Amino acid sequence: MASNGTWSVIFDDKIVVKKSGDMANTPTGYKINDDAFWNQSKFSNIWAIQYGAGTDSVEYRDETPHSEYDPNVLGNFQDFITKWDSVHLVELQSDWDSNNEYNTDGNPETEAEKIARLGARPTSYSS
Repeated sequence: MASNGTWSVIFDDKIVVKKSGDMANTPTGYKINDDAFWNQSKFSNIWAIQYGAGTDSVEYRDETPHSEYDPNVLGNFQDFITKWDSVHLVELQSDWDSNNEYNTDGNPETEAEKIARLGARPTSYSS
């Protein structure tokens, strides 16, 4: 698989990887558990997609030559980004929920103290 692109999609593993913006230094991939999405016939021969580096590449399972991403055939790439954003939001919320501290008396911090320390619990994420 080529390494260019700000997004990678690996179809066998059902993974979408963001390699740009806030993830530029630590690319983050998430498995997208949505069989109805992955099992669309338009994806049946695709092995991987590299997207967002000026030369978007679709890599096929067979001997079909790599080609540019065609939204008229494969749909809007934003569909992959939206799915990644949804899983990432759940991860951000889980991280926030589990990031707890205790005061000097050994009692858990209040929600107000937690918000003062971390900011509000994430309610949305958009790449």
